[in-house]
Amino acid sequence: MRLYNFLLLLCLPFFFSATIKQKKKILVFSKTTGFRHASIPKGKEALLLMGKNNNFLVDTTEDASFFSAKTLKQYDAVVFLSTTGDILNSDQQTAFENYIRSGKGFVGIHAASDTEYEWPWYGKLVGGYFASHPKQQKAKLNVTNEPHISTKHLPKTWERFDEWYNFKNRNAEVKVLLTIDESSYEGGKEGAYHPMAWCHSFDGGRAFYTALGHTDESYKEEAFLKHVLGGINYAAGK
Repeated sequence: MRLYNFLLLLCLPFFFSATIKQKKKILVFSKTTGFRHASIPKGKEALLLMGKNNNFLVDTTEDASFFSAKTLKQYDAVVFLSTTGDILNSDQQTAFENYIRSGKGFVGIHAASDTEYEWPWYGKLVGGYFASHPKQQKAKLNVTNEPHISTKHLPKTWERFDEWYNFKNRNAEVKVLLTIDESSYEGGKEGAYHPMAWCHSFDGGRAFYTALGHTDESYKEEAFLKHVLGGINYAAGK
């Protein structure tokens, strides 16, 4: 018995070390060189709390120097939180491409699609580029028949207030998770089939994008936050 207890004590540090290493870690990146969303601070706060409540680690930054092979390798997924414009130089873009190719994940929230228009690889990763939007208003979203961790908690028809994007240069290979009913609001320009959230395997990694999340109120909305959490879990390979 004494020998057993002694061996158990020897093994405990290794057990706890393995447990710590298995905890997921994400990077939330919110650099902007174009329009800056006022909801970004609320989004950061919500994602930090989400990590605390769901047993994963969260770093936040607007420093593009994080996009190096040495720094990125510690993260299971990178979240682009309403980024806009040209935010990474060519070396940083290469580092991020290699990061995704190594099997890691990407999550894009709202204006992540209003980012890096001159980087075709990114356009395919995020799944499409922002084209325009009407005024903020209520609309009805439809959950597709594709089962997914980011939408399984939602009603089949989900009505909410937000800023609703129209897109261009869509990647046709994504798995669409939410569409918007253009008859339920003014300003939709894509017709009967207007995707608003999707995911896909891409270039060795995984990507999730949701066009939702413009308003401050979004980051206190349980249904929306569960939607984002599902996207993070998918991208991080959980």
